[in-house]
Amino acid sequence: MNLNGGVNLLALRSHNAALVLDLLRTADADGISRLELAERTGLTPQAVSKITARLRADGLVAEAGHRASTGGKPRTVLRLVPEAGHAVGVHLDRDELRAVLVDLAGAVVGERRAALDFGAGAEAVVRTVAREVEALTGAGDAEAPTAVRLSASAPRSLLGVGVALPGPLDHARGVLHRVTGFPEWDGFPLRDALAGRLGTPVVVDKDTNAAALGLAVAGERGSFAYLHLSTGLGAGLVIGGTVHRGARTGAGEFGHQVVRFDGPVCGCGNRGCVEVLCLDAVARGDLAEAARVLGVGAGNLVALLDVDVVLLGGRTVAAAPEAFVRGVAAVLEERARRGGEEPVPVRLASGEVAEGAAQLLLAPLFGRAEG
Repeated sequence: MNLNGGVNLLALRSHNAALVLDLLRTADADGISRLELAERTGLTPQAVSKITARLRADGLVAEAGHRASTGGKPRTVLRLVPEAGHAVGVHLDRDELRAVLVDLAGAVVGERRAALDFGAGAEAVVRTVAREVEALTGAGDAEAPTAVRLSASAPRSLLGVGVALPGPLDHARGVLHRVTGFPEWDGFPLRDALAGRLGTPVVVDKDTNAAALGLAVAGERGSFAYLHLSTGLGAGLVIGGTVHRGARTGAGEFGHQVVRFDGPVCGCGNRGCVEVLCLDAVARGDLAEAARVLGVGAGNLVALLDVDVVLLGGRTVAAAPEAFVRGVAAVLEERARRGGEEPVPVRLASGEVAEGAAQLLLAPLFGRAEG
């Protein structure tokens, strides 16, 4: 895969350039002047001029007109060029794949969905991911079926592919551990396998971490817990604005906290985990009980980490959002009342996992390489 401009983008991960790019990313449609960039970053006007000149030369920034000044000549206004860079985000659920092509501003400019059998084995899953990335980017070479190559019609500045899937896994090395229900994946080097197949950089992370990163980049502030209920249950944690992955990148295995010692056996081998209790209740059609159990787990997490807000997402939540928000909030409100405290608010998450997976590649450009 020919990265072209993507190589320059990867070289721009300096602290000061990231500060400037992030302000350009979050500026309104009118853009932002060099003087405003200097004031908001604390950099000197000369430093800002050098950085923006380099960004303009690389095609990342363009002039967006002029703004009246309180004195002297009008100020030139700059804006980010969203189409100057792209990343692919892939969400691998146990039974479905969703892939998106995202520009520098975080806008989705292409999307694909496909059925997926995570139990079919590594080679089948890697082949499916490669096929969908190829279709999404307009890539492919019929003479080279083992590798995807970027075509002339694909984005010229593709940074790479972010892949998010159920954990546990080693984010730093891109190696899977014993995914609940799929022990055959234990030790599989997914990152390297996909990078070799695609010929482009690949980053692998848990679905919940990717979603949490996407929410933080999109503007969710402070400390929060993102709870993802779909074919499994996990959590993404953002503490003080930074994704918390833990010393061994294993933080957030929320679904496997035991809350009922005599409960049903979970796929992880324990009894009475939040995940198995939630999924069993959903299977019975008892959403009130599923939400109550999820609320009990969320209450434990809130008591441990004292987060600002609990965000809910995933296909199961999306199918009955009011029931889950209301049920989880009721449990947290009861616990807070007993302790004489204000309850932690519960809201639906505004983002999705695949978009967060793309941010695994894009966020470092804007100084958001967290965890």
